Amino acid sequence: MVKLYDSGVYLVNGREIVPEAEAAKVEQMTGKAVCPEEAKKGTIAYSIMKAHNVSEDMDHLRIRFDSMASHDITFVGIVQTARASGMEKFPLPYVLTNCHNSLCAVGGTINEDDHMFGLTAAKKYGGIYVPPHIAVIHQYMREMMAGCGRMILGSDSHTRYGALGTMAIGEGGGELGKQLLEDTYDVAYPGVVAIYLDGKPAPYVGPQDIALAIISAVFKNGYVKNKVMEFVGPGIATMTTDYRNGVDVMTTETTCLSSVWRTDEDTKEYLTSHGRPEDYKELNPADVTYYDGCVYVDLSAVKPMIALPFHPSNAYTIDELNANLEDILRTVEVEADRIAAGRAKFTLLDKIKDGKLQVQQGIIAGCAGGNYTNVVEAANMLKGKSCGFGEFSLDVYPSSQPVFIDLARKGYVADLMEAGAIVKTAFCGPCFGAGDTPMHNGLSIRHTTRNFPNREGSKPGNGQMAACALMDARSIAATAANGGILTSAEQYDCWGNVPKHDFDDTVYKARVYQGFSKADPSVELFDGPNIKPWPALEPLADNILLKVCSKILDEVTTTDELIPSGETSSYRSNPLGLAEFTLSRRDPEYVGRSKEVDQTERFRVAGGNAAEKDAALASVYEVIGTIPGSEDVNVQDIEIGSMVYANKPGDGSAREQAASCQRVIGGLANITKEYATKRYRSNVMNWGMIPFHLKGEPADFEVGDYIYVPGIRKALDGDLSDIKGYVIKDGKAKQIDLYILDMTKNEREIVKAGCLINFNRNRKAK
Repeated sequence: MVKLYDSGVYLVNGREIVPEAEAAKVEQMTGKAVCPEEAKKGTIAYSIMKAHNVSEDMDHLRIRFDSMASHDITFVGIVQTARASGMEKFPLPYVLTNCHNSLCAVGGTINEDDHMFGLTAAKKYGGIYVPPHIAVIHQYMREMMAGCGRMILGSDSHTRYGALGTMAIGEGGGELGKQLLEDTYDVAYPGVVAIYLDGKPAPYVGPQDIALAIISAVFKNGYVKNKVMEFVGPGIATMTTDYRNGVDVMTTETTCLSSVWRTDEDTKEYLTSHGRPEDYKELNPADVTYYDGCVYVDLSAVKPMIALPFHPSNAYTIDELNANLEDILRTVEVEADRIAAGRAKFTLLDKIKDGKLQVQQGIIAGCAGGNYTNVVEAANMLKGKSCGFGEFSLDVYPSSQPVFIDLARKGYVADLMEAGAIVKTAFCGPCFGAGDTPMHNGLSIRHTTRNFPNREGSKPGNGQMAACALMDARSIAATAANGGILTSAEQYDCWGNVPKHDFDDTVYKARVYQGFSKADPSVELFDGPNIKPWPALEPLADNILLKVCSKILDEVTTTDELIPSGETSSYRSNPLGLAEFTLSRRDPEYVGRSKEVDQTERFRVAGGNAAEKDAALASVYEVIGTIPGSEDVNVQDIEIGSMVYANKPGDGSAREQAASCQRVIGGLANITKEYATKRYRSNVMNWGMIPFHLKGEPADFEVGDYIYVPGIRKALDGDLSDIKGYVIKDGKAKQIDLYILDMTKNEREIVKAGCLINFNRNRKAK
């Protein structure tokens, strides 16, 4: 089904894969000598990145994007950051959508305040504003903004429009702020991996099935981590562009940097039918192209899949699961116990009824599940049937009003509703825990993007825990037709009858504010009691003292664990209010520990003796004085901050708050074995925290210990590969070896300045 090549490959004429070790075969086929470095330039990704790179150095890219997108969990902070840094108008098309905090009943007027802030920001600075319930962020960008050869930056990790020939990247808000200030996105040239699609999917196989098959093959081994996934091969032509979009959006869950697909007549038809024929361009790899790796996918061998809790890579075929229910579900229960840490109980074995798995809820929604094709297939499955009157329920969220309108005109909405499904407006809530939270101990099957722990909205800290599994809309509909008994779409023969989507943008013309290049400085930004500016942060000192405030030894720590999604969304525009939830689901004591450190540091900055605020510091300072080179350091000049250790933090969301929440309550560094994603590491640096790596194991320090790092500013100016730290413990200093992966000149200066806002203010003052 899926095969990974052990090394780089050549792709000849877009169809034949030749392993790098067999390069002589390529020379025989073409009659020309081949060079990997030259053949790398034949990728689609290379041509797009080259066109957007404003430097002459293709090894160190400085990218300017064609447009950007944010939603109502992130755009307030981004605009606040940019305006604090001197922004006067949006210099590129910037789409502000309202699809995450749409349910304004949560938190009183808080969410609607954010929406009005977004509208006034669009008017003041010249943006594009999409009101609540009109479209989810990525569907709007597909329908109205993506085009062949473009690059789009979004403050949501699922910013992926590769099936439309667009290289899109999801990043933290700091990177969008840089674009608003006409700076660049700086990144080393990424590896490019071919995703070679062969064969044709069976009619009962949907895009989520294909995506889960790929994710399960590449996530754990990091095969495409921080690389570009380039989709090639004859199998692409067997899918419509709407179907391809459903595969593409899930590439985020592989931890790749971006994605792009070869384009064809179906891409052209999609863009033409959406009123943008001029945005089509044929994109193909060169006749001889070198890729840094290759994922071969036999589409005809893909079966209906299910990704069990608690990660999209925890995938099985539905047939495999049904044949081994007890054994497989027992492993999930063990993982649930570890995640809940005694605070709640989640069980699956009790959901086996007469040898079959009973689920409690089905959701088809968002940028992955709510596409036109998926909803039509679900409606065809359920036409004339019933979801039943038992514990199972089904909710369907079309991804945009134009999709909803067409489904309604063609009768599919009525078919779904008559079967008992509830059809709702465009909303991302079920994907991140702000809508349709299942009952306690419930199992939800969802065609959405993630099934991380508590991503469905449960609160194990309060004794309430549920979980969700990812499936394709087709198998969810088949399950619904059986009253919630897990069922593969392969059991039915009703697939493939999908008429052409008739896109109508009337609702966009009626409701979307198109303000690009129409900035009106006289407009006042709407304010509200929960909209707060970023607090002032101090620049980095020459020497730092880190208190270990959390130590997480899990294999991977997601951004949902660093700062929970769901109910916390109402506080996304209030940095200090949101920070109260930092690590609340993983380490509930962290916030109190970090705030104590922050209070000590504030006391020091105000001129007080830090040891008077924290008596333990007196003995720590004595030990520091015994460290060679630190004998004469004035301890009152040592900056004190909190630190989080995690083996591999940052898988998942792009939201910058995963880092900023640590920073605003005293965070000064992360120490890791590796960062799960580039975007989380970027957030750490943009918020003035030091992205340390640890050589060896974290056995020398525990929560409550101090780590002293002398000469950190000097280290940031020089070689980052060998930085000495000292664990201060039991009256002694024990050396540990730290390092930092390469940072650009600006990244080094941002950390030294204390945060991106300070860095920009400093530049403006010069």
